[in-house]
Formats: sequence, C-alpha cells, structure tokens
Amino acid sequence: MSKDSILVINCGSSSLKFAVINPATEEETINGIAERMGSSEALIRWKIAGQKGSKDLGQAAHEEAISALMDVLKQENLIESISAIGHRVVHGGETFTESCLVTDEVLAAIEDTIKLAPLHNPANLTGIHACQKIFPGLPNAVVFDTAFHQSMPAEAYLYPVPYSLYKEQGVRRYGFHGTSYRYIGQTTADMLGMDINDSCILVAHLGNGASACAIKNGKSIDTTMGLTPLEGLVMGTRSGDVDPNLFSYLNKTLGYSLDETTDMLNKKSGLLGLSEMDSDCRVIEDAAAEGNERAQLTLDVFSHVLAEKLAGFAAALGRIDALVFTGGIGENSATLRKQVIERLSIFGFKLNEQLNEETFRGKSGVITEEGSTVAMVVATNEELMISRDTQALTA
Repeated sequence: MSKDSILVINCGSSSLKFAVINPATEEETINGIAERMGSSEALIRWKIAGQKGSKDLGQAAHEEAISALMDVLKQENLIESISAIGHRVVHGGETFTESCLVTDEVLAAIEDTIKLAPLHNPANLTGIHACQKIFPGLPNAVVFDTAFHQSMPAEAYLYPVPYSLYKEQGVRRYGFHGTSYRYIGQTTADMLGMDINDSCILVAHLGNGASACAIKNGKSIDTTMGLTPLEGLVMGTRSGDVDPNLFSYLNKTLGYSLDETTDMLNKKSGLLGLSEMDSDCRVIEDAAAEGNERAQLTLDVFSHVLAEKLAGFAAALGRIDALVFTGGIGENSATLRKQVIERLSIFGFKLNEQLNEETFRGKSGVITEEGSTVAMVVATNEELMISRDTQALTA
C-alpha cells in the first residue's frame, strides 16, 4: 500500500476527531470521533466506505482514545497508507502565526502556552507524542487555532490593562477556533456566490467549546475568546465572561483559592454549572422539552449571551451578508438557532421553521426566509484544513 494519505488528529477538551485524508482528492478514507471523554459514556465512532463502527471506551481520556484509534486503523489496514500526521493545536500564543512542522523547539513552545489553554494544549501534546511513538520517522505538522486571528486590529485584541502586560507578557486577546473559521469563511462565500474579498460574515462556532467571530473580507476582525479559551460565550463547562472581581469575592466570602476559582470557571460552569445536570447540550434540550425550568433557563442564558455578542460584532462589520452556525451544537440544535435568530430580528432575520428543523447532522444550507437577512448552517471541516496545511508543509 502506497503512503499517500494524511492522518489528522483534532483533540478537543472532551473529544478527539480524526480522519485519514487523501490530499490529492481531499476524500476521507475514514473519519470518526471519540467523544464524552472523561465520562462513563466515552466511546469512539468511525465510518469507512459507508460502514459504521463503534466501541465503548469506559472512562477513557485522550491517551486511551488515541490507542483505540490506532487499533481501528490497524483493523482497517490503513496504518501503512499514512505519510504524515497533522495536528490541531489550540494555543500558539504570539510565537506561532502560521502552521509549521513539529520540532523539539516547537513542542517546548507549545508546552509553554499550556497556562493559556489548560484544557486543550495538554490534549494536543498527548496526540503529538502518541503519533511520534507509533509512527517514528513520519513528519508531524501543527495547525494553530490562534493563527487566523492574527489579523485582528489592535483595538480588538488589546485589553484595557497596563500596556506593559502586553509588551512584556503577551497579555492580549488571541481568539480560537481559527481553523474552523478559515474554512467557514471561504465555504460560506462559495455557497452564496460572494467574493470572499468583499464579504461580511458572522460565525458562531458552537460546541463544548464555543466562540463567535466577525470575518470581514476573509479575515478575522474580532472574536469572543481571549487570552485563553475561557473568555466569551457560555460553553459546556466554561463560564465565558464573568466579572473579573469574582475571584476576589469568592476568596473573601468562601475562601476559594485562585486555583479553585479557575478550576470552577473552566470545568464546573457553563451549561453544566447552570443546569446542574450535564455539559451536553442535547441532555439539557431534552430536559427543557419535558418542562424542566432550569434546563430552559440554561438555554436562555446561552442564547442571550451569544445574541448579544453577535449584535456587537455586526457593528464592527458594518453589514451582515450572512450569519453562520457551525460546530456540534450550531450544526444540530434547531432549538438554540431559533432562540438566537429571534433575538437578532432587529437585523432583519426571519427564520424558516421547516428549513431550520431539517438542517442537522452535517447538512448545510440557508435556514431563513427568502428576502430575509441570511442565516445558515455550514458544517465545518477543520480536518480538511489541517490536511491541506500538512500537505503543503510536507510536500
């Protein structure tokens, strides 16, 4: 078997997406996901040649999920076809402004940014180290979520804190999900027949991690995530924006340490903290549909915060050519899309209920009425973008 394929590893905070892609045809030989990792319902699912497979993983973390993935690749006789591996890395700080090949120096720099992405960069490094061990000698490339947002103007990325903190410590807004936004921007323009260099697009990338981005003429001009992936929207276990003085308040009233509050905001807040049920939006939506008031309140807070951020970005763009929902929640939750679009009716959005309900599980398309400001769903493909960058770096 010829070595003509790229293995893409995309480690999220609680999931691991993967694909084996032929760079010449951009077709996926196999794709899948290990999800709900860290819970008792962790499992790995994959699809190859139209056939689906799955395996329970117990309470697997990322390392166990990667081991299970390698077993699947061996089972499907795909190991020998892999010529290079491309990895998503969440945070590159100001060190990395574009994708690059993995070296010892690159790994050390990624480790240095763990403090900025404590839920993600360790998982990303686990994937890289595992692949170096399993595929000795094969090149590994890293594609950074922060790179796309390097086009933001200073007024968007600077915090109103002493300027020396930026100059000396790199304290600024970096933004994330950049690989997804890069794909969505171009794909949206193509679908609507627009010139990407004359376009104003709002994108909501919603999943366990969630953010929004204003893309003008194909470039990021503002985004919700900041120094770390904690800032911005309500997420699965992350709070998003809160009053910074919460740290002091909890310390003085409840004795919380700095680490305890940081852990709470990253791992015990968001959908999980508000609902006190689950971090999985599907579980909360089901409960809300059955009349659970706390579940509905959780969805309302999620929608309120997202609509508020998107409305602010509209001012930065100057016009709205399209509002795009993507990511696991964005692509599949008709309920949350409806709530957000209704909150943004001032911008001329008129939801088509039937199209909204029919658009899920990878289906892309417009979900608003004819004549309305366009809102649509576009299934993201971070794996394809990672494959393209990996091919360019290793060719």
